[in-house]
Parts: sequence; C-alpha cells; structure tokens
Amino acid sequence: MKRFWPIYIIMCIVTVLWSCSDDDYSTSSSDKLTFSTDTVYLDTVFSNVPTPTRDFWVYNKTKSNLRLQTVRLERGNQSGFRVNVDGVYLGPTTGYQTNEVEVRSNDSIRVYVELTAVGNGTPEPKNLSDNLVFTTEGGAVQKVNLNAYSWDAIILDHPVISRDTTFTPDQPIVVYGSLRVDSLATLTLNPGTTIYFRDEASLDVYGRLLSKGTPDNEVTLRGYRLDNMFDYLPYDRVSGQWGGVHFHESSYENEIAYTDIHSAFNGVVVDSCDVEKRTLLMESSTVHNCQGYCVSAKSSWVELFNCQITNAFRDCISTDGGLFVLNNCTVAQFYPFDSNRGVALRFCSGVAPMQFICYNTLVTGYADDEIMGEQKDTLNSFYYEFHNCILRTPAVTTADSVKFVDVLFEDIEDTLTTGKKHFAMIDTKKLKYDFRLDSISPAVDKADALTALPLDRYGLRRDDTPDIGAFEYQKK
Repeated sequence: MKRFWPIYIIMCIVTVLWSCSDDDYSTSSSDKLTFSTDTVYLDTVFSNVPTPTRDFWVYNKTKSNLRLQTVRLERGNQSGFRVNVDGVYLGPTTGYQTNEVEVRSNDSIRVYVELTAVGNGTPEPKNLSDNLVFTTEGGAVQKVNLNAYSWDAIILDHPVISRDTTFTPDQPIVVYGSLRVDSLATLTLNPGTTIYFRDEASLDVYGRLLSKGTPDNEVTLRGYRLDNMFDYLPYDRVSGQWGGVHFHESSYENEIAYTDIHSAFNGVVVDSCDVEKRTLLMESSTVHNCQGYCVSAKSSWVELFNCQITNAFRDCISTDGGLFVLNNCTVAQFYPFDSNRGVALRFCSGVAPMQFICYNTLVTGYADDEIMGEQKDTLNSFYYEFHNCILRTPAVTTADSVKFVDVLFEDIEDTLTTGKKHFAMIDTKKLKYDFRLDSISPAVDKADALTALPLDRYGLRRDDTPDIGAFEYQKK
C-alpha cells in the first residue's frame, strides 16, 4: 500500500498546478480580444422609438485567459444606446459599465445593443455615435463603435381623426395601432407625405381618404423598419410589415393618386357598400408585395387607372361583386416566398352581381393561368369584358370569346418576351422589381389609342401608339 503514496502525491500536485494554471489571467497588454465586428450599425432610426436588438461576439483567441477590468459605454447616458454584456446590463446603477468580465482562452461572450434616440431638433437625420470600451487587466484598450442616425418623427399612438385633417411632409409620421378616420371626417395626405406604420398598425377609413401625391412628390404608406434583414435586403422589401389600408362600408369617394403602398399584409381592402356610389378611385399608384391581397374588394364600386398591382401571397386583385374597372394597369404575380401563391386577377359573383371591365391592361405572372373568373352564385349576374389587353390565361375559343376584344393571350411556351421578360427587372433574391416595360415586351404600342390614358403611372405622356400596362416604354 505504501508504494502507491508517491503516485497519489504527484497526482494531487499536478491537479493543484493544473487548477492554478486554469485560473491564471494574462497581465500582458499584447493579449487582446477579437470582435465579430468593429462597428455596430443600427442604420436610421426614429427618435423616441426603441430599435430592434443588434448583437456581436467577443472572442478570446489567445492562449491565455483574459479578465476585463471594465467594459463601459464611453459616453455613458448621453447617447441613448443600451448594452448588455454577457448577461449584465450597463445601466445607471452600475455607471454604464461592468467589471471583471472573464473570457477564457478559446471562449467567447455575446453583447447586445439597442437604442432609443432622443429628439435631435432638426428635420434631417442626425448621426449618433458611442464606443463600447473593453479594458483588460493587462492594460489593452479596445473599442467597438456603436453608430446610428436619429430622425425626428411625429409619433401617433392609436390616433383617431374625428374632424377634417391634413398631414404634411414636414416630418415623418410613425403610427402605432390603427390610424382611424371617423365616418364624418376626411384625412388628406399632401404631396410628399410618408407614413410609417408599426407591424400591428393599419389605416382604417370609415370616412374619406384623399391621398394627393404628384409625379414628382408621391405619398408613401409603408412599414416603420428602416434597417436591414440582411446586408442586401432592407425590411422595407419584405411583405407583411404592417396592416394596410381598409375602407369600411361607411366610406365613399376615396381618392388615391401617385401613392406608393407596399410591403403590407393586405394592401387595400374595400368592404361591401352601396354600389351606386364609388368607394375608391385609385390613379397612378402602386400596391406591391403583400402577404395577403394587394387589392381586395367586395360588392363595391372601384376604379383603378394607371396602377401597378404586383406580388401578393393570395391574389394581386380579388373582387367579388360590384363594379370594378381597370384601365392601363400592370397586374403581375411574381410573389417569391411561396409556390402556393394566388393568381394575378380573380373576379366572381359570389356575394353580389359582378360587372368587371378591363382596358389596356397587362396581366401576367409565373403560373400558366393568372386569371380566374367565376359565376359563383347563379342568381347573381356575372358580366365581364377585356379590351386591348395582354392576358396570361389560355386563349378563349368558346362563346365567351366575344368578351375578349383585341386581346393577346400569352403563349406560356414563350419565355423570351412574356412573363417576367416583359419588365425591366425581376430580382427575386434581393426582392427588387422594376415593372416598367422592356423594349422586347409585346405590350409596347399595343394599347387602344382611343381608350388609353394620356399619362402613365409616372406622369409621362403616352405617344400616339400607346403601350399596354401602367408604364409607357421609354427609350434609353
């Protein structure tokens, strides 16, 4: 038994020495940390609105354990940045710093950053910057820059418009919850106005909406996220960022001109109402990239002129009953996120008689058939007609062919000039779309000069041989 004692003593000494070595921390200034980034960008943010969280990693790639004497916000509470280091919040009670954070050899810690910027008192975005300073016990000092632009905005929390009101473009407007326009009120959006809606927010119109954009100064309705999902992809190009515009049954004589509505859940929804009174006239406007419908209407009177209605998970346009008129519109279904997407155009007579009239309009998309028309209820009349259009649907050879006058049915075998080849750009990776016509599109010069509108979606004058769709082809 005694012969084992020397071995036992040696093992104890090795264990103690190993433990002591593992707990040693470098005091050399040459032993430094490595960071996953040297700058944390929070892009442009609205003042007084908390930002999404950003994070980065702090690595110890040296052969020594490192203890941080301090990790601190250089400007303390002056910048509005909030930081959590390895589970420790750098707040006022700790002097916006933490002490003795340990990062062992070949280990790492994670840092989280948020910002709520105070108002900067200027109409333009103002740069905000701070540094997160890491100081090791060895005296090495390293910094990670925190950077953003703060933009003063008008914050509206569940606002109710109870009397005639005009929004101007003096400052961006950020909406929480529903922006409600009461039944006896009119909301006017002056040229250049932009409203940024939070993800739960929408525009609910019980009264009247007048969106008065111009070709040089459009109105924009969009989500509030100004940052990127990925380096190449802003959140603004991702569908479902906000609720959309909803016209309720008490709403009539709404007018939308030169307005861009995009990346909503449902872009525009029109409830059933008195078909003898027009609910919505939309001219030279865009509804694009919606997680539900771009335009959905039931038993109402809706007219769309020179409009781009593109990319929806359900249908780009879906109308059930009422009077629905299209002229010089581009209706294209290239929604990229789900192969079970709806069609470009659906019209039926399920809830009420349907009168659908379409002139000089381009309807296309990925599918072989992008148009669905159906008389769902035989007790409801079902009338439709297409004039001087390009339609991605099988050619009609039955008695209904008289309802298609001077119509070009797309040949699905033609992959060179139709489908997405009509357009200047369809980039499904970066979600960038330009639905202006390419020179090879069959839509060029094919509209009816008598019924085509004099100006196109961007306010450009059409020539003597106008083009089908919302955009008049412009030679480069």
